[in-house]
Amino acid sequence: MAHTEALTATDLRPPEGPIIRASGLHKTYDTGAVEVHALRGVSLEIPKGEMVAIMGPSGCGKTTLLNCLSGLDTIDAGEVFIEGTNIATLPDRAKTLYRARRMGFVFQTYNLLPVLSAAENVELPLVVSGVNAQEARARALGALEQVGLRDWATHWPAQMSGGQRQRVTIARALVNNPAIVWADEPTGNLDSQTADEVMSLMERLNSEHHQTFVIVTHDDAIGARCNRIIRMRDGVIVGEDRTR
Repeated sequence: MAHTEALTATDLRPPEGPIIRASGLHKTYDTGAVEVHALRGVSLEIPKGEMVAIMGPSGCGKTTLLNCLSGLDTIDAGEVFIEGTNIATLPDRAKTLYRARRMGFVFQTYNLLPVLSAAENVELPLVVSGVNAQEARARALGALEQVGLRDWATHWPAQMSGGQRQRVTIARALVNNPAIVWADEPTGNLDSQTADEVMSLMERLNSEHHQTFVIVTHDDAIGARCNRIIRMRDGVIVGEDRTR
């Protein structure tokens, strides 16, 4: 099948197999002064509905792996298949549309636009996907309801606490009913109580909607609440722990 910008989510969804499959991933960054080998032949599989933590010391390649798996960054060698499709073969526009329709992203720094209200921030993936304004607003309000912030729909990010902003980020990640949610240190800027609340929310959404969560974290307590911990060091996977 030729890949075009007209690819739909149905075209890209296989009947079975792991939702994420990567083999032999290599990624090197050339800073000019030194080459950093961020990934050195990483291979992994993640089944649909699993909540996975990627853990390891700073600089071990955790975030690079997440960015390469999700298509936010390119790879130098290897293959990444998401829902059976090699995402590297997609044209840039098709890849952007696929991420908007089938993936959600949660970052430590929230990445909310300060000039937009909570509802407008949550609508962004739908706008990229071409959803009409009325439907986008209705779905955004529904996503905010899921995370307990329906009454904050018209507030700006600056008017919210860190925990509330992260909940808006999670609502934005979920508004398109994604197959996969990628989370990079989602509780890193939160106090322990708020971090626990945010993690409980992600656990509930994973359980209720059977969405796959891939979470980069340095926090052992967060890792212990996932189904599996993938451990990295120096750009390679050095082991994994099944937590439940």
